[in-house]
Order: sequence, then structure tokens, then C-alpha cells
Amino acid sequence: MSQSLEEVNQSVATENKTRGFRKMLAFLGPAYLISVGYMDPGNWATDLAGGSQFGYSLLWVLLMSNIMALVLQSLSARLGIVTQRDLAQASRETYPRLINYFLYFLAEIAIAACDLAEVLGMAIGLNLLFGLPLIYGVLVTVLDTFLLLYLINKGIRKMEGFIIGLIVIIGVSFIIELFLAQPNLHQIGLGFIPSLPNNAALYIAIGIIGATVMPHNLYLHSSLVQTRKFERTPAGIKQALKYNFIDSAIALNIAFVVNAAILILAAATFYKNGFFHVAEIQDAYRFLEPLLGSKIGPILFAVALIAAGQSSTITGTLAGQIVMEGYLTIRIQPWVRRIITRLLAIIPAVLVLLIYGEQGTTKMLILSQVILSLQLGFAIIPLIHFVSNKSQMKGFHIGPKMQVLCWLIAAAIISLNSKLIWDQLQNWLAQNTNPLVFWGLIIPFTSACFVVLLYITFQPLFVKGLATPFNHSPHSADLTISLPSHSAFETIAIAVDFSTADEKALQYALQLGGKSTSYILIHVVETVGALVYGAETVDHETTIDSKLLADYVLQLNQNGYRVSGKLGFGKPNTVIPQLVADLQADVLIMGTHGHKTLKDLLFGTTVEKVRHAIKIPLLILKN
Repeated sequence: MSQSLEEVNQSVATENKTRGFRKMLAFLGPAYLISVGYMDPGNWATDLAGGSQFGYSLLWVLLMSNIMALVLQSLSARLGIVTQRDLAQASRETYPRLINYFLYFLAEIAIAACDLAEVLGMAIGLNLLFGLPLIYGVLVTVLDTFLLLYLINKGIRKMEGFIIGLIVIIGVSFIIELFLAQPNLHQIGLGFIPSLPNNAALYIAIGIIGATVMPHNLYLHSSLVQTRKFERTPAGIKQALKYNFIDSAIALNIAFVVNAAILILAAATFYKNGFFHVAEIQDAYRFLEPLLGSKIGPILFAVALIAAGQSSTITGTLAGQIVMEGYLTIRIQPWVRRIITRLLAIIPAVLVLLIYGEQGTTKMLILSQVILSLQLGFAIIPLIHFVSNKSQMKGFHIGPKMQVLCWLIAAAIISLNSKLIWDQLQNWLAQNTNPLVFWGLIIPFTSACFVVLLYITFQPLFVKGLATPFNHSPHSADLTISLPSHSAFETIAIAVDFSTADEKALQYALQLGGKSTSYILIHVVETVGALVYGAETVDHETTIDSKLLADYVLQLNQNGYRVSGKLGFGKPNTVIPQLVADLQADVLIMGTHGHKTLKDLLFGTTVEKVRHAIKIPLLILKN
């Protein structure tokens, strides 16, 4: 099985840490990458609207939302820790191909919609701080992809540190602004008592709760917890679950404080001074300076907005990689995956800005939240089913009481999000949306979503699961080779990648050599962990590839051939020549996939660079 985010899977060791604070510290980090999804620019509008219209009275909604988020994120972490699968991989194991394609499509739309909010948030921040036109700010955000690629190649700990740094910037900015605003502490306390002043408050509350759990966060968290290597014993798993829950509790409470600070700031400035309808970020920025009596307030507001957009963008692009690899088992060059995710957000943003101008940004933010609402149930329901499965969770399934709580949370979130979707459909109908678009596209798509939602809800009642373990990896060690007996070379090196290209490469190698020749099978692990940690890498792909290499060796040894295997770590075009030299091979044989142009760009090339770096004959076999 191919691992989730193999670049960093199990790349952070925890076994050598003693119990206590240092042990817990080794597990802390993944939830901070998750928490930024709860303080992204898409959430700012609901917090600003709630605080400006109803003062402190909706603080209890934020608290309830945070508790719901903590429960669901802990389920996501549990799935990843116990099963070593992310949510996309678990779904692919469970549902038919058509359902998985549909779930993948929805997940990609949700990630693009979420990324759209981040793109707009950062562009608005750059506009407010530097006066950069929104359309240029949107285009500048494409540079985020290269920052992310740089960070992930430095290791998951570096990325976590960068995210935590951005969170600190956001938190400190709002702490200073709250100090300047001087909110009423007594009123803040009363805000945690449940109350809804009117129907308008109910709608804002629905908006806050509806944006509670980002779908991509559930995929992401189930993957990021697998970056920690620990003892795969019942005691080790139990300890990992405990420390990851602590991690989630700390990180999500920080997110709650940030969201509460935005709402309190709006209440202490806009609501207090009679500005009851401040929902747009640009308006909030403009009103802060006269209301706070300080120029630093709006500057900090814009800085926090940029930090929120930047941090949330990183997690969104990682989630894109997870769903593509999990649902489709397709792995492309990391930078290409980042570019795809970002372009899916930038293109609609640029088009709307060109057509409607800056006034269209608010509509785009609203639309992005509607899209997220539509997708949320498709992540929550499978997650609850998976962590409730006794055999799949190996005894670490959630109990009946927790199951009831989770289903109540799911029902509440899906119901509230359904209301938002229903309201939006009514708005489109009232606005006389093009009938062909509305009845020919929107209604059929919404209906299809409803049918799939029903299927994944009740599927466990009729299907108990797969009869055999599912292999997420395209790699296979089954060979069909006719074995010759003559010899030609003393030592032959064969580069293998566990694909169909291997059969032809091994066939020719055995024809060149014979049973008196020594064969060395070379495979290079290309994950980010391998790039960073080299031979010390212990991620899942290393484990699987090591086993597959051993299977190759065993099959050939059983047929009387002298074969050994050698794993390399890093970039194949540099590692293979080094291994060939160290092993003193007489000839190198490599198979190819026949990639050309676009596929070379997507998947990378090796052969062309290797042939210039070795001093022995190279036999290239096209698959």
C-alpha cells in the first residue's frame, strides 16, 4: 500500500523520546497545520458580521463550533494513526469506483473553493497594506506554490514551524487590537450563554457553524498524523492517540481564540459605535483606524489577513496531493500538483475580477462557502463509519456513546449546511438564473450529490467491507519471465521501479548474464523523507519498496540466480550513478515508461541524466 504524503510519512521519530513533555513535544505539530483552516479569510466574514450585528451574543456559537471541530478532527487523527490510511485511501478501499470518482471530484472542488478564499484573502491583505490592485495580488499568490515546495523539501518539522510562526503573527496582531479596542469583559462572559436575538442571528449562527469543519482538513489530518513514527503496539498506538488529541486541543483552541478575537473586535468597535452591517473585510479595515484611534490597528489587521491566507494555502495544496494520490493512485511532480491546485483557484478569481471588478470578491467568498457546505457531509459520514468499524480499527474503534455524539454533530452540520444550500438555490431561482444552467446543471448535480450522500450513509448496512486487503500502490512484485541459462557479464545492475517496465528489464538482464552472473536490483526511494533523511528514512514507501525488492530477489533466487537488492534514497538521477559506481557493476539496465513532453514534465525524467553520469554501458528498454 502506498503511503499518504509519502514524502514525509513517519519522518519524525518519537521512539527515542522519554515519557513526559519531550515525548508529547515530538507529536505536536500536525494539528497546527489543521487549525489554520479555522482562521482562514473565509471565516473572517462570518465573525465580522456576527460581532458587528449582535455584539458578543454569538460567542457561544464559536465555542460550540470549536467543540464539534475537536471531536471530528480527533476522529480523523484516530483513523490515520490506527489504520495508517488517510480518509481518501480508506474511502477508496470501501466504495465502488464510480462513487470514489464522485467523491474525488467533490473533494477537488472543495479544495479549490477553499483555496479561492485564501487567494482572495491574501490579495485583499496585499491591497489594504500596499495598495496593490486585487488582480495583481491574486496573480502574486501563485508564488505560494514554490514556497510550499521549498518548505516540504526541508522536512515536515520546518513546515510546521513556519505555520506556527504565521499563527503567532495572527494571534499577536489581534491581541494588540483587542488591547486597543478595550472590550467589555462582562459582556464577553454573557456572550457564552446560549441565546439568539432574532432570525437574522440564527442565519449568522448557521454561517459560523456551517464553516466549522473544512472537508480538506479531515483528509489532511488523517495524513499528517502519519508523519510520526512510533511503536506499532497497542500501548504505542494508545499513547499516539493521547498526544495527538492534546495536539488537536491546543491548536484548535488557539483557532477558537483567534475567531473569538475577530468577533470581539467587531463587537467592541463596530457594534458599539452603531456600524451594524460590517461584513466585508475591506470595510472593517477602513473603519478600524477612526474607531480605535490608532493607525497600527488596521495595519495589524491586514498583516494578520495575509498570514491567514498564506498559512491556509499551504494546507489546502497538501490536501490536494492527498486526495489525488488516495482516490486515484496518481503521483505527479509535487510542484505540478501545487500549480494545479493554485490555478483552480486563481483562474476563477481573475475572471470574476475582470468581469465584475472588486465588488465580485464578496460573492466569490459566499459561493466558496456554499461549495464547501455541499461537500462537507461526504467527508464526515465516511469518517464516522470508518472509526466505528471494529475490525478496521483493530480494537481502537469509538464506543457507542461517542458514535451517538458524532452522528448528532454530523446531523447538525449537514442540516445547517443543507439549509444554506437550500437558501442559495432559492436565491438563484428568485434571481431568474438561466433555466438551462439551473435545471440542466445545478439541480441534477445537487440531486446526484444527495443520492451519493444517501449511499455512503447506509452502505455499511449492506456491505461489510472488502474481502481482501486493498493495494493503493501501482507497484507489484509479480513477474512473468522465461529464464535463460547462458552468461555474459560478471555483475549486472538493474534499476527497478515495481511497474510493468521491470519485466522487460529483468528479461534482458538474464539474457545478458546467466546463472553465473551476479545481479543487483536497484530501487531509489524518492519521498521527501528520503531527500531529507537519506538512508535513515523509515516512511511507509520505504517499508513497502523494501518488501517488494525482497520479493523480486526471492523469486529470482528460487530460480537459481544470484540476485541481491539495494535501496537508494533521494533523486534517482544522482543516486543510481553513485550506487552503480559503488557496486562496481559492468552494465546498467533500465526500463522506461515511454514518457514524452507533458508526461516528462509531470512525472520527471531519469534516464537522460543517468546516462551522462555513469562510465559503464547503459541498456535502455522502452516499455
